[in-house]
Amino acid sequence: MKIIKNKYLVLGCMSGTSLDGLDLALCQFERDNASWDFKIIKAETKKYDDTWYKKLSDAPSIPSEELISLDHNYGVYIGEAINTFLDTCEFSPEFIVSHGHTVFHRPDLGYTLQLGNGDNISSVTNIPVIADLRNKDISLGGQGAPLVPIGDKLLFNNYDACLNLGGFANISFEKLGERLAFDICPVNIVLNELANKEGLAYDSEGLLGRSGVLIPELLEELNKLDYYHIIGPKSLGKEWVDEKVTPLLSKYSRSNADLLHSFYVHISEQISKIIDTEHLNEVLVTGGGGFNTFLMELLSKQSHCKLVIPDKNLINFKEAVIFAFLGILKIRGENNSLASVTGAQKDSSGGVLFGF
Repeated sequence: MKIIKNKYLVLGCMSGTSLDGLDLALCQFERDNASWDFKIIKAETKKYDDTWYKKLSDAPSIPSEELISLDHNYGVYIGEAINTFLDTCEFSPEFIVSHGHTVFHRPDLGYTLQLGNGDNISSVTNIPVIADLRNKDISLGGQGAPLVPIGDKLLFNNYDACLNLGGFANISFEKLGERLAFDICPVNIVLNELANKEGLAYDSEGLLGRSGVLIPELLEELNKLDYYHIIGPKSLGKEWVDEKVTPLLSKYSRSNADLLHSFYVHISEQISKIIDTEHLNEVLVTGGGGFNTFLMELLSKQSHCKLVIPDKNLINFKEAVIFAFLGILKIRGENNSLASVTGAQKDSSGGVLFGF
């Protein structure tokens, strides 16, 4: 089915790998000739309580039947969270686009899994849902990630690049008339874990990391990881962090502050290398890392570009906004995944419809 018009009211919903919470963004999109514009009507993050944090954290290691049950229960949870969110909204969305929460992402083995059953979300909210946005691309031999770049291309093309600092750092930019994008390195998925060991939910403004000192040997080992020397479409998942990064951090009997400091420097060096190599002059920065004063200072010193930090809503909810937009492209019968970004055989339109 296709719904083609010039204005849409859509709710985007996603959960990042760093488990900060469930992001909800009610957005209006309007098409004028060949260009798109958008406005965030209302947005908020529903923080996970200890129970849901543990359930989602443990998801990769639980038995298959429990995982299926969790998928359905999490769909109900998302639906109920959306209902509460919409209680204070004047209008309801035409449909919901839910990315869900990634448990497994192994495009090298041909699969990815995002929890949050679409039928359950639709049944609880009584609103149509588009979910399962990554598997179509993977079936075509792609990475299934990143998906955000087509939104960057159509909604944020006044910048040389879009840099998101979430669980992982990913970047999107135009090169020779083609959109390129990839995950650069881990960010909050590692920073938060180290901060947790000090009883902190996260390293606010990078204060703990700032207080540490650099471990040169650790920085050298991190920068030598094979992933950073792979050219072309590539993406990262928690599995890679567990296999490659965690063992390196565990080698050093140093304070968590020192480990954090060293990883901050690692992040800034990897990101700056891309920015400077590609000669990117003006870069839009979003994601939770945009609030990290220490990380932004390091990036500003390392890279030769203008880092543009937008308003708080866009920093926090840009990905939820773009997932809502991917749903619009899907419902219009247009491609929402770029082969130039994912390495798939061709561009495609991902997503499964529920309740339409």
